Amino acid sequence: MAGARDVVFCGVLFASVFCIFSWKFSILGIRAALQLAGRGLLLLAVAAWMASCLLPKLKTYLLPDSPLESPVDEENSRQRQEQARRELQQKHVVKSSAYHESVLKPRGEAARRKKEEDFYHMTGQTWKLSQGTALGGEGGTEADAEEGDETPSQRAARRRKQLEKPHLTPVQKERPKEKRIIILPDEPSENAEGVVRIALRFPGGRTVQRRFLRSCSSSVLLDWLHKSGYPPTIYGLYTSFPRRPLITHTDLSMEDAGIVMDTALNVGEIDPDEP
Repeated sequence: MAGARDVVFCGVLFASVFCIFSWKFSILGIRAALQLAGRGLLLLAVAAWMASCLLPKLKTYLLPDSPLESPVDEENSRQRQEQARRELQQKHVVKSSAYHESVLKPRGEAARRKKEEDFYHMTGQTWKLSQGTALGGEGGTEADAEEGDETPSQRAARRRKQLEKPHLTPVQKERPKEKRIIILPDEPSENAEGVVRIALRFPGGRTVQRRFLRSCSSSVLLDWLHKSGYPPTIYGLYTSFPRRPLITHTDLSMEDAGIVMDTALNVGEIDPDEP
């Protein structure tokens, strides 16, 4: 409405100026000028009316307005978005639970079993790793199954045969060997005659020292090695330079084994290919 009003005002102003200049610089009279101005105003009014009537329709066809959502549609849209968000969150929860059950939980169980096995191996309790069977459990189950398939007469005959069988004396198992207690000889004083200081260098970098008499048996070194946590069945004693295994025996003294002065020996794993 304001636009049409502006158009009419501009048209009237333009027609007035045109009429004034036409009347001043032309040979037309006042009557002819007024007729010309009236025709111009009439034409301008018709044009303004047509524009005011046709312009809204042209806007409707050329620039269609986007339909406004009603409150009901807006609520439905919000509910759909909330439902989609919950479904997506539920999918993430399901994937996380599946990953935990299929990957993380088995991995944790395997790590726990590995630590448990290592602990039992270190403490020597390997019997705890075996799957035990209850006494008479398996035999009782088989006997119950057999009795369920037999008639009373067959069951009585089978029991009679079992009573007639000679009772075999159980085989006595070998008694476990008693654990050997390692007792090292007393460490002599530094001023005693025939004293040598021996140092053991372990693979981890630890070094221990002790004094012995040259007359002691060389097997005492193996007892010392075993007491330090390195069993002689796996580890041996080697000289520094040249590197060679130290020969030890019960009847061989340290002096006979070549230890006549302070010596440093290396502890290493025994090579099966060594003579």
